[in-house]
Amino acid sequence: MYAEERQRSIAELITSCGRVSVADLSASYGVTTETVRRDLAVLDRLGVVRRVHGGAVPASALTVTEPGVGEREYIRAEQKDAIAAAALDYLPPSGGSAVLDAGTTTGRLAALLGDRELTVITNSVPIAARLALFGGVNLRMLGGRVRGTTQAAVGEEALTALAWLHVDVAFIGTNALSVGHGLSTPDSDEAAVKRAMVGSANHVVVLADSSKIGREHLVSFAHVDNIDVLVTDSDIDETDHKSLTDNGIEVVIA
Repeated sequence: MYAEERQRSIAELITSCGRVSVADLSASYGVTTETVRRDLAVLDRLGVVRRVHGGAVPASALTVTEPGVGEREYIRAEQKDAIAAAALDYLPPSGGSAVLDAGTTTGRLAALLGDRELTVITNSVPIAARLALFGGVNLRMLGGRVRGTTQAAVGEEALTALAWLHVDVAFIGTNALSVGHGLSTPDSDEAAVKRAMVGSANHVVVLADSSKIGREHLVSFAHVDNIDVLVTDSDIDETDHKSLTDNGIEVVIA
């Protein structure tokens, strides 16, 4: 098979299957891993695929942009409502503590807290405004620069505060989740805060609808082995579901 034919075949395979590893491509086409990497480099330059750690994904799966919180609020709203309701099972007992990451799904969880007696730390302006209405919640708002896109506080102030905190549960939102790249987001400042939130918690619960699974964004902020529970919806691909459970993650279908 000529290089051009192999590259076209590889591109078609990645488009249909999603993420494919260098090792699998090497075995499938009977060529060395170095040859596969050269083929992927060519396809990456052409904009057909995007190279990621250990393999490649379709070009459409790896993005560096993100919609604003207002736009995301109404995307897959029904699924997000169900995910938030299912996540209630993972709240700490009365008197416990939790971090709530910025996001539209974590925002829905915040709206369900009601009169629960919890200490809640968040970097989200909308979530803080919502929780301030609940008498049982001991609310702590992280400081820092507020990103207009996500309305989340980021920067050294937030990171310094998180370095001194240890909570029972972190409820984390993400723009993307894959086994190879972990949890990821387009912005490095927001990724740093999310990484610190994950590190501050005994238990990490990720709230992500199925459209985010199998995708990868620019900056990874946690590996899959940092995740204890993923709460998602029933549209999750069976292969992704198995891959995540094989990596020790409890996958909850809302």
